[in-house]
Amino acid sequence: MRSFRTSLSVAAVALAISFAGCSTAATSSNSTGTTSTGTTQQAVTAATIEEDTHYDSDDLTWDAATEVAISLADGGSKVTSSSSTGVAVDGNTVTISAAGTYRLSGSLSDGQIVVAAGEEDTVHIILDGVELGNSTGSPFVVQSADEAIVYLADGSTNTLTDATTYADQGEDAPNAALYSMADLTIAGTGSLTVNGKSNDGIVSKDGLVMAAGKVTVGAVDDGIRGKDYTVLLDGAYQVTAGGDGVKADNETDEGRGWLLVSGGSLTVNAGDDGVKAFNTLTVSGGTVNVTESEEGLEAQHIAITGGEVSVTANDDGVNASGGSSSGTSAEAGGGPGGGGMGGGETVGDYTVEVSGGTLTINSEGDGLDSNGNATISGGTVVVNGPTNDGNGALDVNGELTVTGGTVAAAGSAGMAVTPGTSSTQSGVQMTFDSSVSAGTPVHIVDSAGAVVATFVTTKTIASLVYSSSAITDGATYTVYTGGSADAESGTTTGSISGAEEQGTVTAGQYTQAQGPGGGGGRR
Repeated sequence: MRSFRTSLSVAAVALAISFAGCSTAATSSNSTGTTSTGTTQQAVTAATIEEDTHYDSDDLTWDAATEVAISLADGGSKVTSSSSTGVAVDGNTVTISAAGTYRLSGSLSDGQIVVAAGEEDTVHIILDGVELGNSTGSPFVVQSADEAIVYLADGSTNTLTDATTYADQGEDAPNAALYSMADLTIAGTGSLTVNGKSNDGIVSKDGLVMAAGKVTVGAVDDGIRGKDYTVLLDGAYQVTAGGDGVKADNETDEGRGWLLVSGGSLTVNAGDDGVKAFNTLTVSGGTVNVTESEEGLEAQHIAITGGEVSVTANDDGVNASGGSSSGTSAEAGGGPGGGGMGGGETVGDYTVEVSGGTLTINSEGDGLDSNGNATISGGTVVVNGPTNDGNGALDVNGELTVTGGTVAAAGSAGMAVTPGTSSTQSGVQMTFDSSVSAGTPVHIVDSAGAVVATFVTTKTIASLVYSSSAITDGATYTVYTGGSADAESGTTTGSISGAEEQGTVTAGQYTQAQGPGGGGGRR
């Protein structure tokens, strides 16, 4: 029987996840961590979203008798219901200047809808079969309002397409096919296609709430961008972007720049980062699928409390970085917790916290990466990490704490990070004498011969860190490769019939990785 070069105790990552948010400057809130100024924040949840954002579900109901109907046509747009002093038509530009509910239908091949209402006005725009194009700029601009609600009528198909080059290149000029200077809500059960041919797809320079709808965005640069916050409550969103996919990017106001996915489905194909927030990024429900990106999820604080998240990244899969970089340097060799790469790397105000849901990462760079600390207390984390020894499936500058959930992190062996001493859930690390091919089941078997865990990697791997409640601290486990598995990838169940025995490991023992052929003493 072959033995492993190193063995490890995987303690599991704990996450007390609540997530960041803000409503107004007076009531801003953030993650359970701290802000760049070190201030403890209150938690924002889907249940309190109406308190923490501009969104109010009551805004999605109205008296149909009050609707102002507008028919759009090249050279012939007009109000077709009772006259309204809140609508002005000038050629192919339709300007709405008062609070109210406006139902739009028809098309403008080279025109624009402009909302220029009062700062306390709420404007409802119902898109009911609308196709808008513009040859010199944005076809849909909210210049002013307290809140603009774009409602997609049931069964309707709507399209917005901007110019490839904008005539107005001023600092505050629109730069997206759907552009709002006010709080923006998108709701309804219809569909909307946004073609951002010049720069971004959908932009709010204030808060953005995506409450419902089937929305498809293609953009040269960023797909969907809110400033103070970006929230996905429900609906289905397909984003293809040359830059970032979905983001919240307020970098200056305390407690702003946060993003929440609490429901619905989001699929992102991005040339840069998939889902990004300056402050805190939280997934508490729904599904997030980043199919292509440089870095999959990126924010100062990242919290997964529920839902299903799948990330494919050319660089880091989940990256807690940016924002404040203040902190203390980790001790050489990873510090007392083992969870850092050592070498004097700074431990900043960054966190990754997983307390529920599922997180699956496929990365060419680091898999789960925090420039501060990381905790896993629930849910399932699967990392199909890098194949090169310059990156690791887990990379934590501070301490990696595991107190619950299931963790399976596979990848190269040169920079494998171990859980820290504050972890209360045990586990094992396997460093294989020879690489294990993609698609090969890896089984962890207890002393009674029972398979306690099976993992199937999607890449060739040299190491695997595994932690779950099924692992008993101090117990000896035998590792097998081959046999069969009941799923094509990830954590599953399986059989060692026909499998090859690889060696033994003891839960609760590990050595800090020291590169290929390295090793080290028992910790």
